[in-house]
Amino acid sequence: MMSLNRYRLRHLAQQGHRGASRAEALLQRPDRLIGLILIGNNLVNILASAIATIIGQRLFGDWGIAIATGALTMVVLIFAEVTPKTLAALHPEKLAYPNSLVLKPLMNLFYPLVWLVNLISNTLLRLLGVHGVHGKGDHLSAEELRSVVHEAGAMIPRRHREMLVSILDLEKVTVEDIMIPRAELYAIDINDDYRAIIRQLTHSPHTRVLLYRDNIDDVVGFVHLSDVLRLLTKEGQREADKATLLRAVREIYFIPEGTPLNVQLLKFQRAKERIGLVVDEYGDIQGLVTLEDILEEIVGDFTTGLQTPPSDDITQEADGRLLVDASITLRDFNRETAWELPTDGPKTLNGLILEQLEDIPAPGTRLEVAGHHLEVVEVAENMVKFVRIQPND
Repeated sequence: MMSLNRYRLRHLAQQGHRGASRAEALLQRPDRLIGLILIGNNLVNILASAIATIIGQRLFGDWGIAIATGALTMVVLIFAEVTPKTLAALHPEKLAYPNSLVLKPLMNLFYPLVWLVNLISNTLLRLLGVHGVHGKGDHLSAEELRSVVHEAGAMIPRRHREMLVSILDLEKVTVEDIMIPRAELYAIDINDDYRAIIRQLTHSPHTRVLLYRDNIDDVVGFVHLSDVLRLLTKEGQREADKATLLRAVREIYFIPEGTPLNVQLLKFQRAKERIGLVVDEYGDIQGLVTLEDILEEIVGDFTTGLQTPPSDDITQEADGRLLVDASITLRDFNRETAWELPTDGPKTLNGLILEQLEDIPAPGTRLEVAGHHLEVVEVAENMVKFVRIQPND
């Protein structure tokens, strides 16, 4: 009974398994169950000891007490303790569910005696400072649940295990870890020429585009290309202008930096939003996060094929070395290279290199980061653009 897996037991009970329901009811008060079992166990053992002593004295005289004690000890140990309890520990469900048919009526029959024994025992425990003898629900921490998922083995497909662990890891990841950095945002200055704006919207790689005035910190809002098309069709190409475009602008949803992904996922759900700008304590824009970015942390990159497409940020050269866009986030880099570069500081490979060197390196600079050798290939606009690395064997 005590070796039963409580989570499987609860699941079977909820599915209507009668044996599991009886066992779960008995385990609600383990002190009473233990009391019942030990009352029966001790009654049988004491009675067997008395009978064995009488028989031993009649057959062997005074030596019969010693012979009966030794023989009964071996019999009890082998046939009443070690063998049955080992079998029960190995196959708890096969034995516990049928035995609950006997234990349940015995509990009702001997309830007064069990209650009295438990009353005295629990009183002594309370005097010793021990409380909470009643059965409690088994609660798992996130780390314990993660271990359970890993130990599930073939019972849960590997892909499903990875997704479950990713959900548990959301609280350890913040929006800065997955956001599109400010320098890489695709945004359009609303003060540009109207035709230039329409041209940029037409060639936009995204369906939602950020609009700003002169400086990206002075944001106007997001515009959805479908809304723009609808307005342009309604107004007519000749009459459409910036005012028409601004009518399609949607309000901006701001996200404080440092927000854990599990929290932000709930906020997106409650606010019915799918995209937001990450801002620091001064209100300056740091980057952009979408609902899709968070979901990809759980299920992986979205793709229409069965194979995950190669990263656009990492290119394998003919000699086997990798040419890496240094703007790649360290989380994505670690995931694709199986490296373990530190992620508690800078969020991109460029930021990590600048932190290590404490200077803007020149092309050709070589350095070692966390035991790995990197070579700076290109530097522009005070940033490391490309890095060449030798992959691990």
